[in-house]
Amino acid sequence: MKILVFDTTLRDGSQGAGIAFTVEDKIKIAKALDSFGISYIEGGWPGSNPKDELFFSQMKKLGSLGLKNAKLTAFSSTRRKGSKASEDESLRAIVKSGVKTACIFGKSWDLHVKYALKTTNEENLKMIFESVAFLKSKKLEVIFDAEHYFDGYRNNKEYALETVRTAVDGGVDTICLCETNGGMLPSDIQSIVRKTISLFPKVRFGIHAHNDSGCAVANSIAAVEEGCIMVQGTINGIGERCGNANLCSIIPALEFKRNYECISKKNVKKLSELSRYVDEIANLVTDDSRPYVGNNAFAHKAGMHVSAIERNPETYEHINPALVGNERRILISDLSGKSNIVSKFNEMERGIKDTDDGNASEKIKKVIDIVKEKENNGYQYENADASFFLITKKALGSFKPFFSLVCYRLIVEKDSDGNIVSEAAVKLDVRGKEEHTVAEGNGPVDALSNCLAVCYSP
Repeated sequence: MKILVFDTTLRDGSQGAGIAFTVEDKIKIAKALDSFGISYIEGGWPGSNPKDELFFSQMKKLGSLGLKNAKLTAFSSTRRKGSKASEDESLRAIVKSGVKTACIFGKSWDLHVKYALKTTNEENLKMIFESVAFLKSKKLEVIFDAEHYFDGYRNNKEYALETVRTAVDGGVDTICLCETNGGMLPSDIQSIVRKTISLFPKVRFGIHAHNDSGCAVANSIAAVEEGCIMVQGTINGIGERCGNANLCSIIPALEFKRNYECISKKNVKKLSELSRYVDEIANLVTDDSRPYVGNNAFAHKAGMHVSAIERNPETYEHINPALVGNERRILISDLSGKSNIVSKFNEMERGIKDTDDGNASEKIKKVIDIVKEKENNGYQYENADASFFLITKKALGSFKPFFSLVCYRLIVEKDSDGNIVSEAAVKLDVRGKEEHTVAEGNGPVDALSNCLAVCYSP
Protein backbone atom coordinates (compact mmCIF):
# COMPACT_ATOMS: atom_id res chain seq x y z
CA MET A 1 0.00 0.00 0.00
CA LYS A 2 1.18 3.50 -0.84
CA ILE A 3 1.46 5.87 2.14
CA LEU A 4 1.43 9.59 1.38
CA VAL A 5 4.15 11.41 3.30
CA PHE A 6 3.15 14.96 4.20
CA ASP A 7 6.08 17.04 5.44
CA THR A 8 5.38 20.10 7.57
CA THR A 9 8.96 20.96 8.56
CA LEU A 10 8.66 24.41 6.97
CA ARG A 11 5.42 25.24 8.80
CA ASP A 12 4.83 23.23 11.96
CA GLY A 13 8.53 22.49 12.37
CA SER A 14 9.40 26.18 12.30
CA GLN A 15 7.23 26.66 15.40
CA GLY A 16 9.80 24.80 17.49
CA ALA A 17 11.80 26.79 20.01
CA GLY A 18 15.06 28.06 18.51
CA ILE A 19 13.96 27.36 14.91
CA ALA A 20 13.98 30.30 12.48
CA PHE A 21 14.11 29.68 8.74
CA THR A 22 14.81 32.40 6.23
CA VAL A 23 13.04 32.34 2.86
CA GLU A 24 16.27 31.01 1.34
CA ASP A 25 16.41 28.29 4.00
CA LYS A 26 12.86 27.23 3.23
CA ILE A 27 13.53 27.02 -0.50
CA LYS A 28 16.64 24.89 0.07
CA ILE A 29 14.77 22.49 2.38
CA ALA A 30 11.79 22.30 0.02
CA LYS A 31 14.04 21.30 -2.87
CA ALA A 32 15.79 18.69 -0.71
CA LEU A 33 12.44 17.22 0.40
CA ASP A 34 11.24 17.18 -3.20
CA SER A 35 14.38 15.40 -4.38
CA PHE A 36 14.01 12.88 -1.55
CA GLY A 37 10.52 11.92 -2.70
CA ILE A 38 8.14 13.50 -0.17
CA SER A 39 4.53 13.49 -1.44
CA TYR A 40 3.38 16.82 0.06
CA ILE A 41 5.45 19.76 1.31
CA GLU A 42 3.60 22.24 3.49
CA GLY A 43 5.37 25.51 2.78
CA GLY A 44 3.71 27.72 5.37
CA TRP A 45 0.74 30.00 6.02
CA PRO A 46 0.74 32.63 3.25
CA GLY A 47 -1.92 34.76 4.90
CA SER A 48 -0.19 35.03 8.26
CA ASN A 49 3.20 36.67 7.69
CA PRO A 50 5.31 38.38 4.99
CA LYS A 51 7.99 35.65 5.04
CA ASP A 52 5.59 32.89 4.03
CA GLU A 53 4.00 35.12 1.38
CA LEU A 54 7.47 35.78 -0.06
CA PHE A 55 8.31 32.07 0.04
CA PHE A 56 5.27 31.12 -2.05
CA SER A 57 5.93 34.04 -4.38
CA GLN A 58 9.52 32.91 -4.93
CA MET A 59 8.48 29.29 -5.45
CA LYS A 60 5.89 30.44 -7.98
CA LYS A 61 8.57 32.28 -9.95
CA LEU A 62 10.62 29.07 -10.18
CA GLY A 63 7.92 27.50 -12.37
CA SER A 64 5.69 24.59 -11.33
CA LEU A 65 6.19 26.05 -7.86
CA GLY A 66 9.82 24.95 -7.98
CA LEU A 67 9.12 21.26 -7.37
CA LYS A 68 9.40 18.20 -9.61
CA ASN A 69 7.79 15.49 -7.48
CA ALA A 70 6.02 16.86 -4.41
CA LYS A 71 2.82 18.89 -4.15
CA LEU A 72 3.55 22.26 -2.54
CA THR A 73 0.81 22.91 0.00
CA ALA A 74 -0.38 26.13 1.62
CA PHE A 75 -1.78 26.15 5.15
CA SER A 76 -4.55 28.14 6.79
CA SER A 77 -7.43 27.94 9.23
CA THR A 78 -11.11 27.79 8.45
CA ARG A 79 -12.77 31.16 7.86
CA ARG A 80 -13.27 33.51 10.77
CA LYS A 81 -16.55 33.34 12.65
CA GLY A 82 -19.31 35.56 11.32
CA SER A 83 -17.63 36.11 7.95
CA LYS A 84 -17.80 34.69 4.44
CA ALA A 85 -15.25 32.18 3.21
CA SER A 86 -14.94 34.00 -0.11
CA GLU A 87 -13.93 37.16 1.76
CA ASP A 88 -11.56 35.54 4.26
CA GLU A 89 -8.04 36.93 3.72
CA SER A 90 -6.27 33.73 4.75
CA LEU A 91 -8.28 31.55 2.38
CA ARG A 92 -7.89 34.08 -0.43
CA ALA A 93 -4.13 34.09 0.21
CA ILE A 94 -4.02 30.34 -0.43
CA VAL A 95 -5.71 30.80 -3.80
CA LYS A 96 -3.39 33.70 -4.65
CA SER A 97 -0.29 31.64 -3.77
CA GLY A 98 -0.76 29.52 -6.87
CA VAL A 99 -0.66 26.15 -5.10
CA LYS A 100 -2.92 23.31 -6.17
CA THR A 101 -3.24 21.82 -2.68
CA ALA A 102 -4.50 23.48 0.50
CA CYS A 103 -4.40 22.22 4.06
CA ILE A 104 -6.75 23.96 6.47
CA PHE A 105 -7.42 23.19 10.10
CA GLY A 106 -10.66 23.41 12.01
CA LYS A 107 -11.74 22.66 15.54
CA SER A 108 -12.98 19.15 16.32
CA TRP A 109 -13.08 19.57 20.09
CA ASP A 110 -16.08 21.51 21.42
CA LEU A 111 -13.93 22.79 24.29
CA HIS A 112 -11.86 24.73 21.74
CA VAL A 113 -14.98 25.95 20.00
CA LYS A 114 -16.19 27.43 23.26
CA TYR A 115 -12.97 28.83 24.69
CA ALA A 116 -10.59 29.38 21.75
CA LEU A 117 -13.04 30.41 19.01
CA LYS A 118 -15.67 31.75 21.42
CA THR A 119 -18.45 30.69 19.13
CA THR A 120 -21.18 28.06 18.89
CA ASN A 121 -20.82 24.48 17.77
CA GLU A 122 -23.16 25.20 14.87
CA GLU A 123 -21.10 28.17 13.65
CA ASN A 124 -17.91 26.10 13.80
CA LEU A 125 -19.51 23.48 11.54
CA LYS A 126 -20.47 26.21 9.07
CA MET A 127 -16.90 27.52 9.16
CA ILE A 128 -15.59 24.06 8.25
CA PHE A 129 -18.11 23.39 5.49
CA GLU A 130 -17.89 26.79 3.83
CA SER A 131 -14.08 26.93 3.95
CA VAL A 132 -13.68 23.50 2.35
CA ALA A 133 -16.36 24.24 -0.23
CA PHE A 134 -14.78 27.61 -1.16
CA LEU A 135 -11.36 26.08 -1.79
CA LYS A 136 -12.90 23.21 -3.76
CA SER A 137 -14.72 25.76 -5.91
CA LYS A 138 -11.27 27.11 -6.81
CA LYS A 139 -10.28 23.64 -8.08
CA LEU A 140 -7.88 22.97 -5.20
CA GLU A 141 -7.14 19.64 -3.54
CA VAL A 142 -8.18 20.14 0.09
CA ILE A 143 -6.80 18.43 3.17
CA PHE A 144 -8.72 19.11 6.37
CA ASP A 145 -6.74 18.89 9.61
CA ALA A 146 -9.26 17.94 12.27
CA GLU A 147 -7.45 19.69 15.11
CA HIS A 148 -7.58 18.10 18.58
CA TYR A 149 -9.66 15.30 17.08
CA PHE A 150 -8.69 12.63 19.60
CA ASP A 151 -9.33 14.79 22.66
CA GLY A 152 -12.58 15.91 21.01
CA TYR A 153 -13.62 12.33 20.30
CA ARG A 154 -12.92 11.27 23.86
CA ASN A 155 -14.89 14.16 25.37
CA ASN A 156 -17.73 14.56 22.84
CA LYS A 157 -17.62 11.78 20.26
CA GLU A 158 -20.76 12.86 18.42
CA TYR A 159 -19.52 16.38 17.79
CA ALA A 160 -16.03 15.31 16.74
CA LEU A 161 -17.54 12.92 14.21
CA GLU A 162 -19.87 15.67 13.01
CA THR A 163 -16.89 17.89 12.16
CA VAL A 164 -15.52 15.08 10.00
CA ARG A 165 -18.90 14.54 8.33
CA THR A 166 -19.17 18.28 7.65
CA ALA A 167 -15.77 18.41 5.94
CA VAL A 168 -16.78 15.40 3.83
CA ASP A 169 -20.00 17.15 2.84
CA GLY A 170 -17.92 20.17 1.81
CA GLY A 171 -16.04 18.02 -0.67
CA VAL A 172 -12.75 17.46 1.20
CA ASP A 173 -10.17 15.14 -0.39
CA THR A 174 -8.37 13.97 2.77
CA ILE A 175 -9.14 14.29 6.45
CA CYS A 176 -6.14 14.27 8.75
CA LEU A 177 -6.96 13.33 12.32
CA CYS A 178 -4.75 15.51 14.56
CA GLU A 179 -3.42 14.44 17.94
CA THR A 180 -2.57 18.06 18.68
CA ASN A 181 -1.89 17.91 22.42
CA GLY A 182 0.40 14.91 22.02
CA GLY A 183 -0.89 13.12 25.09
CA MET A 184 -2.50 10.02 23.61
CA LEU A 185 -1.05 6.51 23.75
CA PRO A 186 -0.97 4.08 20.80
CA SER A 187 -3.95 2.06 22.07
CA ASP A 188 -6.03 5.27 22.22
CA ILE A 189 -5.08 6.11 18.64
CA GLN A 190 -5.83 2.61 17.36
CA SER A 191 -9.27 2.48 18.90
CA ILE A 192 -10.41 5.94 17.80
CA VAL A 193 -8.98 5.69 14.26
CA ARG A 194 -10.55 2.27 13.76
CA LYS A 195 -13.99 3.45 14.86
CA THR A 196 -13.79 6.66 12.84
CA ILE A 197 -12.71 5.03 9.59
CA SER A 198 -15.42 2.37 9.95
CA LEU A 199 -18.03 5.16 9.81
CA PHE A 200 -16.51 6.77 6.71
CA PRO A 201 -15.25 3.84 4.61
CA LYS A 202 -14.92 5.87 1.39
CA VAL A 203 -12.96 8.77 2.94
CA ARG A 204 -9.17 9.06 2.77
CA PHE A 205 -7.71 9.61 6.26
CA GLY A 206 -4.36 10.75 7.59
CA ILE A 207 -2.66 11.21 10.96
CA HIS A 208 -0.90 14.22 12.48
CA ALA A 209 0.74 13.50 15.85
CA HIS A 210 2.70 15.54 18.37
CA ASN A 211 5.30 14.13 20.74
CA ASP A 212 4.37 15.49 24.18
CA SER A 213 4.10 11.97 25.62
CA GLY A 214 6.97 10.60 23.52
CA CYS A 215 4.57 8.56 21.39
CA ALA A 216 4.26 10.56 18.15
CA VAL A 217 6.07 8.00 16.01
CA ALA A 218 4.29 5.03 17.59
CA ASN A 219 0.93 6.80 17.31
CA SER A 220 1.52 7.58 13.64
CA ILE A 221 2.43 3.98 12.85
CA ALA A 222 -0.59 2.72 14.81
CA ALA A 223 -2.87 5.01 12.81
CA VAL A 224 -1.46 3.74 9.52
CA GLU A 225 -2.00 0.15 10.63
CA GLU A 226 -5.64 1.05 11.30
CA GLY A 227 -6.16 2.50 7.82
CA CYS A 228 -4.72 6.02 7.59
CA ILE A 229 -2.88 6.48 4.28
CA MET A 230 -1.35 9.90 4.92
CA VAL A 231 1.26 10.64 7.59
CA GLN A 232 2.12 14.19 8.57
CA GLY A 233 5.36 14.97 10.37
CA THR A 234 8.67 16.81 10.24
CA ILE A 235 12.27 15.95 9.54
CA ASN A 236 14.00 15.11 12.84
CA GLY A 237 10.69 15.65 14.66
CA ILE A 238 11.23 19.40 15.13
CA GLY A 239 8.18 21.38 16.17
CA GLU A 240 6.38 23.19 18.95
CA ARG A 241 6.81 22.04 22.55
CA CYS A 242 8.21 18.48 22.37
CA GLY A 243 8.05 18.37 18.60
CA ASN A 244 6.10 16.61 15.87
CA ALA A 245 6.15 13.04 14.67
CA ASN A 246 9.63 12.33 13.32
CA LEU A 247 9.48 11.32 9.65
CA CYS A 248 13.06 10.05 9.88
CA SER A 249 11.77 7.28 12.15
CA ILE A 250 8.32 6.80 10.59
CA ILE A 251 9.48 6.34 6.98
CA PRO A 252 11.95 3.48 7.58
CA ALA A 253 9.64 1.85 10.12
CA LEU A 254 6.80 1.72 7.59
CA GLU A 255 9.12 0.77 4.72
CA PHE A 256 11.16 -1.95 6.38
CA LYS A 257 9.02 -3.11 9.31
CA ARG A 258 5.58 -3.09 7.71
CA ASN A 259 6.34 -3.16 3.96
CA TYR A 260 4.38 -0.02 3.12
CA GLU A 261 5.56 2.08 0.21
CA CYS A 262 6.45 5.61 1.34
CA ILE A 263 9.64 6.61 -0.46
CA SER A 264 11.56 4.62 -3.06
CA LYS A 265 14.13 2.28 -1.51
CA LYS A 266 16.81 4.12 -3.49
CA ASN A 267 15.86 7.44 -1.92
CA VAL A 268 15.46 6.09 1.61
CA LYS A 269 19.23 5.58 1.50
CA LYS A 270 19.50 9.39 1.51
CA LEU A 271 17.55 9.69 4.77
CA SER A 272 20.55 10.22 7.07
CA GLU A 273 21.94 12.84 4.72
CA LEU A 274 18.59 14.66 4.64
CA SER A 275 18.36 14.59 8.44
CA ARG A 276 21.78 16.20 8.83
CA TYR A 277 21.12 18.70 6.05
CA VAL A 278 18.01 20.04 7.81
CA ASP A 279 19.91 20.24 11.11
CA GLU A 280 22.63 22.24 9.38
CA ILE A 281 20.23 24.73 7.83
CA ALA A 282 18.26 25.04 11.08
CA ASN A 283 21.55 25.59 12.95
CA LEU A 284 20.75 22.73 15.33
CA VAL A 285 23.18 20.47 17.13
CA THR A 286 22.52 17.00 15.72
CA ASP A 287 21.13 14.47 18.18
CA ASP A 288 23.51 11.54 17.73
CA SER A 289 21.06 9.18 19.44
CA ARG A 290 18.23 9.59 16.93
CA PRO A 291 16.88 6.23 15.75
CA TYR A 292 17.93 5.15 12.26
CA VAL A 293 19.79 8.35 11.27
CA GLY A 294 21.78 9.31 14.40
CA ASN A 295 25.53 8.99 14.53
CA ASN A 296 25.13 6.51 17.39
CA ALA A 297 22.19 4.58 15.94
CA PHE A 298 24.51 1.74 14.92
CA ALA A 299 27.42 2.41 17.28
CA HIS A 300 28.72 -0.56 19.30
CA LYS A 301 30.89 -0.24 22.39
CA ALA A 302 30.62 -3.39 24.50
CA GLY A 303 33.09 -6.08 23.53
CA MET A 304 30.49 -8.87 23.60
CA HIS A 305 28.22 -6.90 21.26
CA VAL A 306 31.01 -6.22 18.75
CA SER A 307 32.05 -9.86 18.81
CA ALA A 308 28.46 -10.87 18.05
CA ILE A 309 27.86 -8.45 15.18
CA GLU A 310 31.15 -9.49 13.60
CA ARG A 311 29.61 -12.95 13.33
CA ASN A 312 26.11 -11.78 12.41
CA PRO A 313 25.02 -8.10 12.35
CA GLU A 314 21.43 -9.05 13.12
CA THR A 315 22.44 -9.88 16.68
CA TYR A 316 22.54 -6.19 17.66
CA GLU A 317 21.26 -4.28 14.60
CA HIS A 318 17.53 -4.21 13.79
CA ILE A 319 18.19 -3.20 10.15
CA ASN A 320 21.19 -2.80 7.87
CA PRO A 321 22.39 0.80 8.47
CA ALA A 322 23.11 1.21 4.75
CA LEU A 323 19.35 1.05 4.06
CA VAL A 324 18.96 4.53 5.56
CA GLY A 325 22.35 5.86 4.49
CA ASN A 326 23.94 5.37 7.91
CA GLU A 327 26.93 3.27 8.92
CA ARG A 328 28.13 1.02 11.69
CA ARG A 329 30.56 2.51 14.22
CA ILE A 330 32.83 0.49 16.49
CA LEU A 331 33.75 2.44 19.61
CA ILE A 332 36.92 2.01 21.63
CA SER A 333 36.79 2.27 25.42
CA ASP A 334 37.64 0.42 28.60
CA LEU A 335 34.67 -1.82 27.76
CA SER A 336 36.35 -2.94 24.55
CA GLY A 337 37.26 -6.51 23.83
CA LYS A 338 39.43 -8.16 21.19
CA SER A 339 36.75 -7.74 18.52
CA ASN A 340 36.56 -3.96 19.02
CA ILE A 341 40.31 -3.60 18.54
CA VAL A 342 40.56 -5.80 15.46
CA SER A 343 37.47 -4.31 13.81
CA LYS A 344 38.44 -0.71 14.51
CA PHE A 345 42.00 -1.11 13.34
CA ASN A 346 40.96 -2.91 10.17
CA GLU A 347 38.57 -0.06 9.54
CA MET A 348 41.56 2.26 9.32
CA GLU A 349 44.31 0.03 7.95
CA ARG A 350 44.52 -3.52 6.69
CA GLY A 351 47.05 -5.82 8.20
CA ILE A 352 45.98 -6.85 11.70
CA LYS A 353 44.37 -10.26 11.96
CA ASP A 354 43.21 -12.20 14.95
CA THR A 355 45.23 -15.33 14.23
CA ASP A 356 45.85 -18.31 16.45
CA ASP A 357 49.62 -17.92 16.51
CA GLY A 358 49.45 -16.32 19.94
CA ASN A 359 51.60 -13.37 18.88
CA ALA A 360 48.81 -11.31 17.35
CA SER A 361 46.51 -12.08 20.28
CA GLU A 362 49.16 -10.91 22.74
CA LYS A 363 49.57 -7.64 20.85
CA ILE A 364 45.83 -7.09 20.78
CA LYS A 365 45.66 -7.76 24.52
CA LYS A 366 48.41 -5.19 24.98
CA VAL A 367 46.35 -2.59 23.13
CA ILE A 368 43.31 -3.41 25.28
CA ASP A 369 45.37 -3.03 28.46
CA ILE A 370 46.77 0.32 27.31
CA VAL A 371 43.30 1.66 26.46
CA LYS A 372 41.86 0.53 29.79
CA GLU A 373 44.75 2.08 31.70
CA LYS A 374 44.47 5.33 29.79
CA GLU A 375 40.69 5.52 30.25
CA ASN A 376 41.15 4.89 33.96
CA ASN A 377 43.40 7.96 33.98
CA GLY A 378 40.77 10.13 32.29
CA TYR A 379 41.47 9.64 28.58
CA GLN A 380 38.68 8.79 26.14
CA TYR A 381 39.02 7.09 22.76
CA GLU A 382 35.45 6.95 21.42
CA ASN A 383 36.10 9.91 19.14
CA ALA A 384 39.91 9.82 19.08
CA ASP A 385 40.61 7.48 16.20
CA ALA A 386 44.04 8.95 15.46
CA SER A 387 45.24 8.43 19.03
CA PHE A 388 43.93 4.87 19.06
CA PHE A 389 45.58 4.23 15.70
CA LEU A 390 48.97 5.30 17.05
CA ILE A 391 48.58 3.17 20.18
CA THR A 392 47.78 0.13 18.06
CA LYS A 393 50.61 0.74 15.60
CA LYS A 394 53.09 0.96 18.47
CA ALA A 395 51.78 -2.21 20.10
CA LEU A 396 52.05 -4.07 16.79
CA GLY A 397 55.57 -2.80 16.24
CA SER A 398 54.68 -1.12 12.94
CA PHE A 399 54.87 2.49 14.10
CA LYS A 400 57.35 4.63 12.17
CA PRO A 401 57.94 8.08 13.67
CA PHE A 402 58.14 10.91 11.18
CA PHE A 403 59.96 13.18 13.64
CA SER A 404 61.42 13.18 17.12
CA LEU A 405 61.28 15.96 19.68
CA VAL A 406 64.56 17.67 20.58
CA CYS A 407 63.10 20.23 22.97
CA TYR A 408 60.40 22.84 23.35
CA ARG A 409 59.76 26.00 25.38
CA LEU A 410 56.49 27.73 26.28
CA ILE A 411 55.99 31.34 27.38
CA VAL A 412 52.61 32.66 28.53
CA GLU A 413 52.47 36.38 29.26
CA LYS A 414 50.03 39.23 29.61
CA ASP A 415 50.49 42.36 27.50
CA SER A 416 49.80 45.97 28.49
CA ASP A 417 46.14 45.68 27.50
CA GLY A 418 45.61 42.61 29.65
CA ASN A 419 45.58 40.16 26.72
CA ILE A 420 47.10 36.72 27.30
CA VAL A 421 49.77 35.84 24.72
CA SER A 422 51.14 32.31 24.32
CA GLU A 423 54.42 31.69 22.53
CA ALA A 424 56.04 28.35 21.79
CA ALA A 425 59.52 27.46 20.53
CA VAL A 426 60.03 23.92 19.21
CA LYS A 427 63.03 21.96 17.95
CA LEU A 428 62.36 18.75 16.01
CA ASP A 429 64.50 16.19 14.28
CA VAL A 430 62.71 15.70 10.94
CA ARG A 431 64.28 13.03 8.74
CA GLY A 432 67.72 13.77 10.21
CA LYS A 433 67.39 17.51 9.83
CA GLU A 434 66.86 19.81 12.80
CA GLU A 435 63.89 22.16 12.47
CA HIS A 436 63.52 25.12 14.82
CA THR A 437 60.51 27.41 14.83
CA VAL A 438 58.65 29.88 17.02
CA ALA A 439 54.91 30.61 16.86
CA GLU A 440 52.15 32.29 18.84
CA GLY A 441 48.74 30.86 19.46
CA ASN A 442 45.46 31.12 21.28
CA GLY A 443 46.79 29.37 24.36
CA PRO A 444 49.86 27.15 24.82
CA VAL A 445 48.40 24.10 23.03
CA ASP A 446 47.51 26.16 19.97
CA ALA A 447 50.97 27.76 19.98
CA LEU A 448 52.63 24.33 20.04
CA SER A 449 50.33 23.12 17.27
CA ASN A 450 51.26 26.09 15.11
CA CYS A 451 54.97 25.34 15.65
CA LEU A 452 54.52 21.72 14.65
CA ALA A 453 52.59 22.72 11.55
CA VAL A 454 55.46 24.93 10.43
CA CYS A 455 58.17 22.43 11.36
CA TYR A 456 56.55 19.56 9.55
CA SER A 457 55.02 21.31 6.54
CA PRO A 458 56.01 19.71 3.19
